[in-house]
Amino acid sequence: MTDLRLLTPVQVGPYTLPNRVVMAPLTRNRAGANLAPTALNAEYYTQRASAGLIISEASQISPQGMGYPNTPGIYSAEQVEGWKLVTEAVHQAGGRIFLQLWHVGRISHSSLQPGGALPVAPSAIAPAGEAATYEGMAPFETPHALEVEEIAGIVEDYRKAAQNAMDAGFDGVEIHAANGYLIDQFLQDSTNQRTDAYGGSIENRTRFLLEVTEAVVSVWGGDRVGVRLAPTGTFNDMAGSQRAETFSYAVQALNRFGLAYLHLVEPRADLNPPAPELTSGYFRSLFEGTIISAGGYDRDSGNEVLEAGDADLIAYGRWFISNPDLPQRFAVNAELNEYDRSSFYGGDERGYIDYPTLELQTA
Repeated sequence: MTDLRLLTPVQVGPYTLPNRVVMAPLTRNRAGANLAPTALNAEYYTQRASAGLIISEASQISPQGMGYPNTPGIYSAEQVEGWKLVTEAVHQAGGRIFLQLWHVGRISHSSLQPGGALPVAPSAIAPAGEAATYEGMAPFETPHALEVEEIAGIVEDYRKAAQNAMDAGFDGVEIHAANGYLIDQFLQDSTNQRTDAYGGSIENRTRFLLEVTEAVVSVWGGDRVGVRLAPTGTFNDMAGSQRAETFSYAVQALNRFGLAYLHLVEPRADLNPPAPELTSGYFRSLFEGTIISAGGYDRDSGNEVLEAGDADLIAYGRWFISNPDLPQRFAVNAELNEYDRSSFYGGDERGYIDYPTLELQTA
């Protein structure tokens, strides 16, 4: 069956994508020396170039933005050169790739920070749980509450990282404002208890997101910039008392930028049927542009969301890890390779570039 809406072309910003199957941003913890991508990473992404769009793994915009071992950066010349290996290989294979820009905020540890400094956040509130460090898991620390002038410096770090991504040959960038990382920490009142221009009201808590977006758009133009939000997410100890109001305001405020897309992390469709509140269908009436939905979909459930008109593209994570030729498998309704969770985070080629394609399996 090849008449799936998933496999029809779609316009995203200036790009006509051959299908609506998006490779979601996936942290794999396999960066090389000095957190620069390598030929191994280029092979991994190139294998998946048949995606309508690849969104790269999250990449820290500065040394301060790092929260996990062996994750790539986009702040040094060496990292830019490493990412060029990836973008050139993906383009040669006919693919398109956006870089996800990342600052983890409080989801870090002093052992990962420059000079052993504390992680930063809108407020000095420690998350529950443990941080991933090079020495193993360690309790999260109480972060340093950012001063206003420090916030301006981080906004500039986003702008510089956006320029580095352009220099590295990406087709666009995605701002990671989801999953309990720094921008999400500013948005939600459980993590933002400031009393200045960046806290309190919904408008103030959204200020950082909008300033970052403006800085990134100043480099790329709006039509090559996406924003990822998780309005229902609880990952990394997130909660909020005004989620509907906060995210409704934020999504409508983003309309001013003419973005390439809004990328929404949904409740996992394969675990619990998502309630209509704060899912892509809810935000469809609020956002004027293209919507990508990510929520644990399979072939049929993803296609149903498109047929209902609730989203324009569907992002797949775990299934793209184990099926580099996922659009082809969807086209013929082929069985999918099972994924190996033990190789998701860190390691070598195993569980990274050794999953077979249909052609190899049937040869």
